[in-house]
Amino acid sequence: MLYLKALHIIFVVTWFAGLFYIPRLFIYHTEAQSKPEPDKTILSNQFKLMAKRLWFGITWPSAILTYVFAFWLAYDMFGLSFPGWLMLKLVFVFGLTLYHLQCGLIFKRLQNDVFKWSSTKLRFWNEVATLLLFAIVFIVVLKEQANYWWGIAGLIIFAVLLTVSILVYRKKRKETKR
Repeated sequence: MLYLKALHIIFVVTWFAGLFYIPRLFIYHTEAQSKPEPDKTILSNQFKLMAKRLWFGITWPSAILTYVFAFWLAYDMFGLSFPGWLMLKLVFVFGLTLYHLQCGLIFKRLQNDVFKWSSTKLRFWNEVATLLLFAIVFIVVLKEQANYWWGIAGLIIFAVLLTVSILVYRKKRKETKR
């Protein structure tokens, strides 16, 4: 069982690595559109290649293996009777999966040179995985001991801090460009 847990953790880490980095590539790719030629084309082609390798070489395989080892581990530990904390974790993992799928849609659009999201919107999007990571880790570590209301309050405070940070960064970038 410890081997299953270790493999699950390894693939969770690599999945999150992909989910943290792919939106950064989206941001850079989007911002490259304001560059003059030939920089715009060179950067766009490079970001497309980097995103494709990350998406299909790390992010998707890691997501699949995370699920494989998660269900194997959960069945090994609990059979078909999952405890409440695990059900709550699965709600957030479902949210993470939706996040992953939305990143896939953004990936496909950018591969086809369709830019629907601004770099600021993508910066906010990039933090969704961070919030989900915090929620999932705290649920797993605290299990039944957690007062979930405090956890929700902490998550909201963290989200507000992330939002303020992004807005401050955006303001400083605009001031620097002047």
